[in-house]
Amino acid sequence: MFKLTIPAFMGMFVMTLYNVIDTIFIGHYVGTMGIAGLSIVFPIQMLAMGMGMLTGMGGASVISRLIGAKNVTRAERALGNALCLNIALSTIIMVAGLSAAEFWLDLVGASDTILPYALDYMTFILVGMVFQTFSMASNGLITSEGNARVAMTGMVIGAGSNIVLDALLIIPLDMGIKGAAIATTIAHLISALYFISYWMRGKSYLRLHLNNFILEWGIIKEIMFIGVSALARTLAGSLSAIFVNRALVEYGGDYAISTFGILNRVMMFATMPGMVIGHGLQPILGYNFGAKRYSLALKGIIIAMTLSTSWCIIAFFLLYFIPAPFVRIFSSDSDLIGMASSASRNIFLVLYLMGLVFTGSMVFVAIGKAKEAFITSITQRALFLVPLVFILPPVLDLDGVWLSFPISDGLSFVLTFALLVPVWRQFRRLGDQSQETVGISEKILRTYDDGD
Repeated sequence: MFKLTIPAFMGMFVMTLYNVIDTIFIGHYVGTMGIAGLSIVFPIQMLAMGMGMLTGMGGASVISRLIGAKNVTRAERALGNALCLNIALSTIIMVAGLSAAEFWLDLVGASDTILPYALDYMTFILVGMVFQTFSMASNGLITSEGNARVAMTGMVIGAGSNIVLDALLIIPLDMGIKGAAIATTIAHLISALYFISYWMRGKSYLRLHLNNFILEWGIIKEIMFIGVSALARTLAGSLSAIFVNRALVEYGGDYAISTFGILNRVMMFATMPGMVIGHGLQPILGYNFGAKRYSLALKGIIIAMTLSTSWCIIAFFLLYFIPAPFVRIFSSDSDLIGMASSASRNIFLVLYLMGLVFTGSMVFVAIGKAKEAFITSITQRALFLVPLVFILPPVLDLDGVWLSFPISDGLSFVLTFALLVPVWRQFRRLGDQSQETVGISEKILRTYDDGD
C-alpha cells in the first residue's frame, strides 16, 4: 500500500500546487482582490475537476478490477473509453464556459470589483480545460495499473513548469492574473504530453489502441456509474462554494471572499493526505476485491483508516491553534490575515473526524458500491452544507457561514460510519481469514461497536 500511496501522495500534492501556487503569486503581486478573483472562479474549476475525476476514478476502478480478474483486453478497452469520454466532456465545458463567461461569474457571486480579475483568470483557464482534465484522468488511470510513480512524475513535471511560468509571467512580464492562468494552462499541456508519450512508447502495462477509443455503452455506463460519486463530490463542492461565496458577499464583503479563497487552499493541504491515502488504497482494494482476496482488502481498509485519521488529528491542532503562519503564505495584508486566522478556528473545528470520511468514500468507489459512494460524496458539501449556509448566517452573521463547515463535516462523519459498518462485516464474512487478520478486524470492529 505504501508503494502506491507515496507516489499517489506526490501526484495529488503537486496537482493541488497548481491552484495554490497561483494564489501565492497573485496574493503577493496582485493583491487581495486578485485572491478574491481566484476564489470566485474556483467553483467553475471544480466542475472541470469533477469531469477529470469522473473518468479518472471511474475508469481506474473498472480497470483495477479487470486487471485483478486477469482480463487485460477488456482493461485496455476501458482505458481508451475513459480517455475519449474525458476529452468529450471537457470540450463541452470549455465551449459552454467561454460562450457565457460573465453570466457564469455573476451566477457564482462575483461583485463589480472582483469581476475583472475573475474574468481574466477564467478565460485562459477554460482555454486549457482539455489539458487539465486529461492530466487529472491520466493520473488515476495510470495509478490503477500499478504505475503510480509514472503518474507522480507527470504531475511533478507539470507543477514544476507552473512555478517557473508563474514567476516569469507575473513578476518580470507583469501579466498579473492573466499570467497565472496562462502559466497553469501551459503546465497542464506539458503534463498531458508526458502522459501521452508514456502510453505511446509502449512502456505501460496497458496499451493504447485507436479502436478502443470507440465508445462502448457497457464500459461507459460502468465508468460513469462508479465515477459519478467523484463527480458528485466536486459538483457538490462547486454548488456549495457558489452559495458560500454569495453568503460571504452579503455578510462579509470582498475581504470575506478573499478569506475563503485562502482557507480553501489551506483546506486542500489539510485534507489532501487523507484523500491520498484513500486514493492509494483504491487500486489495491479494487484488485483484491476483484481477485476475491477479502482478508487483504480488509487489512488495507484498516490501515488506510488509521493513517488518514492520524493525519487529520495533526492537521486539526495546527490549523486551530496556529493558523496565522499558514495564512501568511498567501498574503501580507494584515486585515486579511486576521480575518482568515479567526475563520480557520471555526472551519476546521472537527477536522480530526474527516479521515474516516475521506477513506470511506474511496472504499465504496473501489468495490463498486456506487450508491453508497454517491451518497457520501454529495452529503458533506451539498445536502448538509448548503442548507446550513442559508440557516445560520441570518442568526450568527459571518460566523454562521464559517460554522456551517464543521457542522456539515460532523454530520458526514456519522453518515459515512453508518454506511461502512455493513462493508466491514461483509469482508469479515467473505474473507479467507488467517488468525492474525481475525484478531485485527475484530479489534477494530469492537472499538467502533463500543463507540455506538
